[in-house]
Amino acid sequence: MKFNIAIPRTLLPYFRKELALYREQYNANNLHQAWKHLERAHVIGQAYPYEHSYVHWKMLQFGFHIKSMKEIMGQIPRLLVGGVKSFVGTIPVGNTGGSNIPPLKPLPIEKDLKDIFKKAGIAHPGL
Repeated sequence: MKFNIAIPRTLLPYFRKELALYREQYNANNLHQAWKHLERAHVIGQAYPYEHSYVHWKMLQFGFHIKSMKEIMGQIPRLLVGGVKSFVGTIPVGNTGGSNIPPLKPLPIEKDLKDIFKKAGIAHPGL
């Protein structure tokens, strides 16, 4: 069993970029686009406990902002167990993290995100 502790430094800039784009779109009240960047950050960071939990925290805050009880209630269990699943390496690869997707359902990874993993030299399980 592989334990994931920290996101590789080669992948971290891509994760941070998605979060910066999220904040930019959120502040511009482009909520649909903001959410897309959170989903992308989730896919990039989901194998790493801190990053995975952080994105679910941001998704929970987003749920409060849009007053979505479904998102709020969907994010609470994800926030509680997502980081643990990352640590022990049992993530649903490609899952975008929102409450509109079952939490254990793997999804295909978009080509441009696959390219990010390749550029970062990361052997992601979904590639």
